Amino acid sequence: MDLMAEFPDGHFDLAIVDPPYGIGEDGKKNHSRGKAANPTLYTPKTWDRQTPPVEYFEELRRVAKHQIIWGANHMMEKIMRGSPSWIIWDKENSGDFADAELAYTSHDRAAKIFKFRWNGMLQGDMKNKEVRIHPTQKPVALYRWLLANYAKPGMRVLDTHLGSGSHAIAAHYAGIHLTACEIDAEYFESAKARIARETSQQTFL
Repeated sequence: MDLMAEFPDGHFDLAIVDPPYGIGEDGKKNHSRGKAANPTLYTPKTWDRQTPPVEYFEELRRVAKHQIIWGANHMMEKIMRGSPSWIIWDKENSGDFADAELAYTSHDRAAKIFKFRWNGMLQGDMKNKEVRIHPTQKPVALYRWLLANYAKPGMRVLDTHLGSGSHAIAAHYAGIHLTACEIDAEYFESAKARIARETSQQTFL
């Protein structure tokens, strides 16, 4: 909220955000999962105990001309807007993880489905397998697809919850001007190190 307050109305062409869903996926749950391999032991935290307030979504609409909001199905009463343009990420899962995740978008276009396996040790691109550093990490491939379909090179894009840094890696290669923040110091440092492994040209503020 402090970051968004610094920018004028409509400053960003697009916001792609993955805020807390309020379902407790902030570290401890993940310790009990994993059958084919040992699960990653994330630091237990408390950031996923509730969804952002209504004011967050109002401010998001103020500073960004369009929005893509992951987990919107968990917080529609706060977004308070319908859309024909939902995004479905089919994770090609089996077991106790969700089969898909949903994102609300403010765009007026047909709903889209992105298929990319993200099931524990099994990933859609096993040749370039990603190391997980965050309990709700999304793959770089997902953000590359989002930017290819909903943004153009040179656009200003906002991410209020950087998390693992997947969005920043994709934005770098897509030629997007990304402004992002992460409030958790552990995640921020891990994301910086991860992004540095992918590119030495990213600037952090």
